[in-house]
Amino acid sequence: MQFAHSDGDHLTLLNAYHAYKHAETKGEAEIKKWAWDNFIDERSIKSADNVRKQLEGLLVKSRLPIVAQEFTSKDYYRNIKRALLAGFFMTVAHFQKDGHYLTVKDRQVVDLHPSTVIDYKPEWVLYHEFVMTSKNFIRTTTVVQGDWLVELAPHYFDLENFPKGETAKALEKLYQNRAAAEGKKK
Repeated sequence: MQFAHSDGDHLTLLNAYHAYKHAETKGEAEIKKWAWDNFIDERSIKSADNVRKQLEGLLVKSRLPIVAQEFTSKDYYRNIKRALLAGFFMTVAHFQKDGHYLTVKDRQVVDLHPSTVIDYKPEWVLYHEFVMTSKNFIRTTTVVQGDWLVELAPHYFDLENFPKGETAKALEKLYQNRAAAEGKKK
């Protein structure tokens, strides 16, 4: 919980990763102690670091720019969430009046998994896992802003092909707000 970020699990994992990178600067013994003290599997976090290094290597090899922001920047977490949403826009759920979430396109009734760090019911969440037990849960969730959906993936959130319901009404309002904002710019 010391790494918990109020906007969700992805950012909590990122905080743990940053803490690992800090411990890494102090040597192998400190990494082992840090992992043990924080109940983190050392092999798993080293594997995550290795994946990050591989991705960075692919960017360099492909001559793509590596765009990074300082961890202390006020937009750091916002930009991370936007990047997650740009890649995983298909795994979004919307909070319904009945107190449950509805996955956006396949319309599955779900709840936030009890292990999430999110302690409130945000309107929109991105998730990475759909877990079926006695109830349907979404796990590894992060709060996102609805207006980002229509900005980053308008092709997916096209209202003409969207199932009717509370989510469609919420999206319609987001599109109206966006059109009004664009009208003011002109």
